[in-house]
Amino acid sequence: MALDVRNKMGATLLPDAAFGLFPRCPFVPWLPLVYRVASTRSIINRNYSFADKRISKSAHLVFSHASDSDDTFTDLVVDQDSYSGRNEVLGIEGELEIARNSLLEAQHRQEVIERERDQLLEELARSEAKRQEYITTILHDKEVAIAELEAAKSLFQKKLEESVEDKFTLESKLVLAKQDAVDLAVQVEKLAEVAFQQATSHILEDAQLRISSAETTAAEAAHLIEKQIKDATEGTISSIVEKSNHAIQRALVVAEEAGELSKKSMETFVDGTSPFTEIAAVQEENTKLQGIISDMESQLVIARNEADRLKLELESTRQRLQAFEQRANDAEKALLDLQESSRKNTLKQEEEMKSMLDKVKKDMAERMKAISKAFKTDLKNIKATVEAAKEVVHSKDYAYLRRCEALQRSLKVSEDALKMWKQRAEMAESLLLKERLHDEGDEDAIYVVNGGRIDLLTDVDSQKWKLLSDGPRREIPQWMARRIKAVSPKFPPRKIDVAEALTSKFRSLELPKADEVWSIAQEKPKEGDALIEHVFERETIEKKRKALERALQRKTIQWQRAPEQTKLEPGTGTGHEIVFQGFNWESWRRRWYLELAAKTADLSQCGVTAVWLPPPTESVSPQGYMPSDLYNLNSSYGSMEELKYCIEEMHSQDLLALGDVVLNHRCAHKKSPNGVWNIFGGKLAWGPEAIVCDDPNFEGRGNPSSGDIFHAAPNIDHSQDFVRKDIKGWLNWLRNEIGFDGWRLDFVRGFSGTYVKEYIEASNPVFAIGEYWDSLAYEHGSLCYNQDAHRQRIINWINATGGTSSAFDITTKGILHCALHNEYWRLIDHQGKPTGVMGWWPSRAVTFLENHDTGSTQGHWPFPRYKLMQGYAYILTHPGTPVIFYDHFYDFGIHDVITELIEARRRAGIHCRSSIKIYHANNEGYVAQVGDALVMKLGQFDWNPSKENQLEGSWQKFVDKGSDYQVWLRQ
Repeated sequence: MALDVRNKMGATLLPDAAFGLFPRCPFVPWLPLVYRVASTRSIINRNYSFADKRISKSAHLVFSHASDSDDTFTDLVVDQDSYSGRNEVLGIEGELEIARNSLLEAQHRQEVIERERDQLLEELARSEAKRQEYITTILHDKEVAIAELEAAKSLFQKKLEESVEDKFTLESKLVLAKQDAVDLAVQVEKLAEVAFQQATSHILEDAQLRISSAETTAAEAAHLIEKQIKDATEGTISSIVEKSNHAIQRALVVAEEAGELSKKSMETFVDGTSPFTEIAAVQEENTKLQGIISDMESQLVIARNEADRLKLELESTRQRLQAFEQRANDAEKALLDLQESSRKNTLKQEEEMKSMLDKVKKDMAERMKAISKAFKTDLKNIKATVEAAKEVVHSKDYAYLRRCEALQRSLKVSEDALKMWKQRAEMAESLLLKERLHDEGDEDAIYVVNGGRIDLLTDVDSQKWKLLSDGPRREIPQWMARRIKAVSPKFPPRKIDVAEALTSKFRSLELPKADEVWSIAQEKPKEGDALIEHVFERETIEKKRKALERALQRKTIQWQRAPEQTKLEPGTGTGHEIVFQGFNWESWRRRWYLELAAKTADLSQCGVTAVWLPPPTESVSPQGYMPSDLYNLNSSYGSMEELKYCIEEMHSQDLLALGDVVLNHRCAHKKSPNGVWNIFGGKLAWGPEAIVCDDPNFEGRGNPSSGDIFHAAPNIDHSQDFVRKDIKGWLNWLRNEIGFDGWRLDFVRGFSGTYVKEYIEASNPVFAIGEYWDSLAYEHGSLCYNQDAHRQRIINWINATGGTSSAFDITTKGILHCALHNEYWRLIDHQGKPTGVMGWWPSRAVTFLENHDTGSTQGHWPFPRYKLMQGYAYILTHPGTPVIFYDHFYDFGIHDVITELIEARRRAGIHCRSSIKIYHANNEGYVAQVGDALVMKLGQFDWNPSKENQLEGSWQKFVDKGSDYQVWLRQ
């Protein structure tokens, strides 16, 4: 029935949109018209007249409004049975009142919407503020995290640097602590150092790997966090801003549309149109607005969830940072443990070193005392020798005077005896003449007169036997007898015939034989004589003097140089030089100058003529090859006074002292404002202008380098005038003040040889050697036979010096490594000459087998140990200037072998320009004649000089080492 009434009356169900956000209000049939308003608003009844009579029927609309915002409902009741004219008016007024109230409610709802929009704007502003605060917090946390990472990185770097410094300090102290092990075999010491370096490097590599891993992980985490925060923040903020702006714009549009609809509704009511359609449109728009607002709320919830997720990620990032910090702390703890263990080991080793130093000091003190005592003893002996010599001379003069006096007395006695014998002879002659008359004709007369000389012979021969018994006190040698007989007086011939003797005026006397006569001039005094004590004393003094002279001669043997061994030129020295490298890589650990000074006498006796000393200057590295203050000669090898003493000892043994000078590079003392080590100190206070400009590490402001770059230290620019002036002054100071005689030039590949020529001409050394180190030619891992290009590069450098310097024959060393393994054909080139620099320019070739770089504890290119004797047999018997390495001479047990070869070189007169003729060079052996007086053989080749048709002369074997080598000298 309600449906019928609605159809008849033309009533229409109002849509929800007509009342904004009001819920649907169902119609209530046949009930009386009730307008119930739960709010405090009043109901105003007005009368309206409508032209349209179709809606003038009685209609009961029941509105119930519990509040302004929510629980609102409307009831429309149409009663078809009870309407009248009055009811029609009341119905119209009710409808108008309902329309008016609907408009008011719409206006109220619009205000509510505006308030909600304001609240949304405020919430959006707060969200924006929170977003800004969140961004600020995130950026701050990011900066803090980055700062913490940077601090951790710097701490790691600092700890790493400290660890490296501690490592080097620990290495130096530990190596110093093993000083006593240096006296053991070289291989044992090398193995110990290798083991120690491996253990230390393993720990440091572990720490470095941990630090590098922590740094890498921290950097990756920071980058990832920053990227995630940036992406999430930018995406969230942009989406929130866009959605908020879009919602605000839509809300504003909806509000404007609602206002316009309200105006249209008012106009409609005023114009008499139906407002229900417009109200429905308003309600539809309000519904859309509510959906938009719910969407915005869901988006805000999503944004909040995203913010919560970012907070969780930030928390996880912080936990990862804490984990990184924990790992960093663990690494730092490990470093601290390492440092603590290193410190304990260092302290322990320092104590050991102190005890060892005390022991060494005590030993050195005792040694110095012993040396001083021996020196004083030698001085006393010398003084005693001088006094003894004076006494000998005085005693000799005194003895000669006494002897002369004795001879004078003997001569006087002889004259008296002669006078007495003359008297006796005259008496005997007178007696004989008187008795002749009585005994004339007696043939048995025993008295014979002969020329006034008489020999009275008695029956017992008493005078004769007395003369014989008191005569010569020792047997007269034949030569003395012949001499006495030669100077004896010529007596008249004896008268053999008795008749002739009787008729003669003289009678012959039988005199003693010449060897039976005692000679005063030739005979020594016998015991009991007055001069015997003086003679014995003189003989004793003479024996002492000769013994002291022999002792002094052993200590002060002077090498007698031949006239042709005078100085020729700095590139060759005297031409007969034999150089001894007086140090190895570990010599800096001891007071080396004093130890070397004690060996100068032995070196001189063995035939060495020049000693190559280690670098004398203050150096960053203890070996001396990283010099800093050139005028500071207090180095690891000893003080400047000890250096001078060592050179004086060499000069006393006629040995040349060659200084190892490093001219290519020099270590700086200070950093520049840019943090680069290029400010030099000391007397030669240079700056960056003294460094070549193409040195990549030290920001030099000089000219480009004229050679190769040495990357470990600033390379000196020798094109600068002040640099060359300072270096020439320093070299002359070393020559004149310190006493060096020549130079060994280090790393000459770093600068032009023309500067070397200038330095040599300015300092005028006796001998100079350059180290031009270059790689040999290899093919498929094997040494090439033709090494002409290699030796040509060395000769080019010698040419650049104008021949004022020689150079190490590195070509010959490399070839000997292979040739002595039954490849002796490598020792002859296609022209029949030696294959090294020796073959092209022997006077400038300095041959060697090993040095401090190739051998010693470095062992970069060691010579085969079981081929050392063959190697020295080659270089010591060939032209060029040979070099003997310290380790080989004193540590390898071939001291006497090398000395023997040096003696063969000396006897044969071999020098740096000696000629050489190679007879054989094949897989079996090598044979060559050097000079005119020496022939040598290497290998198992069955050969001797008698088998060589082209070899003339007679040869004697001087050295025979079987299948290793043999040496013959011309007789």
